[in-house]
Amino acid sequence: MKNILNMPRKFAEDKISKSVCAEGLDSVMIMVTLALLCLGLVMITSASITVADRQIGSPFYYLYRQAGAAGLGICAIFIVANIRLVHWEKSGMALLAFAFFLLVLVLIPGIGKTVNGSTRWIPMGILNLQVSELVKLFLLIYVAGYLVRHGEEVRSSVWGFIKPMIMIGLACVLLLLEPDFGASVVIMLTALGMMFLGGVRFVQFTSFLALFGVVAGLLVVSSPYRLQRLTTFINPWADPFDSGFQLTQSLIAIGSGGLTGTGIGGSVQKLFYLPEAHTDFVFAIMAEELGLMGVVVVVGLFAVLLFRSFMLARKAEQYGNQFSAYLAYGIGIWLGLQAFINIGVNMGVLPTKGLTLPLMSYGGSSLIVCCAAIGLLLRISYECGGAGQAMPRAGRKSAVRNNAKARPSIRSLWEDAA
Repeated sequence: MKNILNMPRKFAEDKISKSVCAEGLDSVMIMVTLALLCLGLVMITSASITVADRQIGSPFYYLYRQAGAAGLGICAIFIVANIRLVHWEKSGMALLAFAFFLLVLVLIPGIGKTVNGSTRWIPMGILNLQVSELVKLFLLIYVAGYLVRHGEEVRSSVWGFIKPMIMIGLACVLLLLEPDFGASVVIMLTALGMMFLGGVRFVQFTSFLALFGVVAGLLVVSSPYRLQRLTTFINPWADPFDSGFQLTQSLIAIGSGGLTGTGIGGSVQKLFYLPEAHTDFVFAIMAEELGLMGVVVVVGLFAVLLFRSFMLARKAEQYGNQFSAYLAYGIGIWLGLQAFINIGVNMGVLPTKGLTLPLMSYGGSSLIVCCAAIGLLLRISYECGGAGQAMPRAGRKSAVRNNAKARPSIRSLWEDAA
């Protein structure tokens, strides 16, 4: 036991070689994940049953597909939770290369599938793989590994901060070619959040954040459909039957819910009024049927998920496992930020973005990748003994010594980014 406390890395190699068992897993995170999955299945069924019946002739078509994706997602949780984190850390550059491969592959004519003007999917039989979902997770793993290898350089030099942001920027450029502006924003802000927690200088952080804001603004005003979304967001009621139709219908759905809602299946807006009610706007239907009480529950569940992710990150820091800490921070920021944006879009406080509500919206790729991220968090919980346990003083001292070590940099851009 003393060896485990005094040698955090050895802890990750000895005890963790065994398969994950219930002991050491974050039970709160498991319950929150299952609650969001189950609630999502219920709301997708309610929101899509009429549309599926008319368009496909099978009222439960979307339920069956989402339930299948949920089954694969649970398998992903189990598989990922049984893979040692050291393997993910060592695979960071390979995953980065694979992410770029997917981003290029989806843009090749004849391979990528185009829906509503966006080429974001690669057909894989019964499942269409949305490349951006995998890329989010792979880039987070890469950034977490980079912060471990070059943490001192990130904190002491501009170049140490810029190198990984170049890689993130290139990935965002490829995403914008699909186009997928929402995923680009989430990836960039999540990476910046991880860099900030990694100790990057505040001046560098704010400067890059300002630069990103300027670039994002230019992208919005230079694209007619993005500019239309922005102007519609500012005043959706100016054109409620055309450009503002989706947002106004979402606001009507949320406003109709009241305190307790209309009851499961009682939504009116899902009856061909609110487009994409079971995907990006499932929150609005949930608010209509479950009311303010349902909204508070869902927001609370995501808040708990974010809080537990940060608790696990803090616990990993105490054990000296910096990769686990940065990864937990990154996953928490990603899921929390995406949930915030989706809910904000549904409520009209943010411009419309094609982002799903994690673990709840219809979409197989999003659901499976989010479950894989949860599996990583559970693995971190297992390797660090759980989020709620205190760490002995000896372990804290060892973690401080481990964090003080600097890593050497290398020469070429790609090797530097590794």
